[in-house]
Amino acid sequence: MTEPTVRPGDMHPLPEVPGERPPKPRPAPLPDPESAEYWAAARDGRLLVQRCEACGHHQLYPRAVCVVCHGPVSWIEASGRATVYSFTVIRQNHSRPFRDWMPYVVALVDLEEGPRIMTNIVGCDPEDVRVDMPVRAARFDRVSDEAGLVLFAPEG
Repeated sequence: MTEPTVRPGDMHPLPEVPGERPPKPRPAPLPDPESAEYWAAARDGRLLVQRCEACGHHQLYPRAVCVVCHGPVSWIEASGRATVYSFTVIRQNHSRPFRDWMPYVVALVDLEEGPRIMTNIVGCDPEDVRVDMPVRAARFDRVSDEAGLVLFAPEG
């Protein structure tokens, strides 16, 4: 069996350094009543967005009502397809939860449904990430009993 290739941007443990504390777990979001369903779906490997039942507008971050017409909203499963709107490569972060990720990409991506979300781009060299690059929801990291995080990778 061949070992999978580890690429920059993929979370992987670094060798332990004698005398250094081990990494802390990645911080988990604290769901509120409007966002709990989103975080639980991500924990279970699904990406949800809200859709207005009156005007059809898609939104994320979750709200109790549509931000356009104030109509009722419901949850729908998103396609997972997106485009990189903006990004930065983090090359230095002394915080223990993130030190194993160096370097890593923090990006804003525009979901096919319309909402823009912040995420990480994984599965490629950070130098290969570009604005307008097509990406897809590729990994869902469980970060607590209540929440997961959606991470994106290049399409294809």
